[in-house]
Amino acid sequence: MRRIIAALLFAVVAAPAAAQSVEERLPVCLACHGEKGQSTLPGVPSLGAQQTFYVTVQLLMFREHMRVADPMNDMAKGLSDDDLGKFAEIIAKLPAPRPPDGPVDAARIERTQALVVQNRCNICHTATFAGQDNVPNIADQREDYLVAALRGYKDNSRHGYDATMAEVMAPISGAQILDLAYYIAHLGAR
Repeated sequence: MRRIIAALLFAVVAAPAAAQSVEERLPVCLACHGEKGQSTLPGVPSLGAQQTFYVTVQLLMFREHMRVADPMNDMAKGLSDDDLGKFAEIIAKLPAPRPPDGPVDAARIERTQALVVQNRCNICHTATFAGQDNVPNIADQREDYLVAALRGYKDNSRHGYDATMAEVMAPISGAQILDLAYYIAHLGAR
């Protein structure tokens, strides 16, 4: 699988960026992020049903190297602003991620609900964690990806539009990060 993804990525990056349409680049994106927007690769987020504005801004940040994550910077290289918008519209129409199968730890969910309210996660991300405008839909996102993102905001290795996420994450412990990621990844399973 990794060889196929590497080959697809090489084909896209090796070809002149201006010569490739959004439709030509999309299969490479979906090879990592999932054919229907539901990633099966560790550390790779699911993108289905993501906010259009949020995706556009994230792709712009990758294109301009304001957000660094290989191979995303290479994938966004040469995309016009119109291309960014087209990608965002396609991604927004993909089905939303599904929670993992299996039983849910009800005690852990209940414990984390208080943490969500205390830190007002449900204000910006909304009560369903579907996000809004420039705030991402994180409901049922990959748990491993959520852990990495939350840790990145906490240690300031991942930057948002402003310092809001870093401020929210500052008092959150490592164990609470794991609980938050579990809670968000299992929203639809309850």
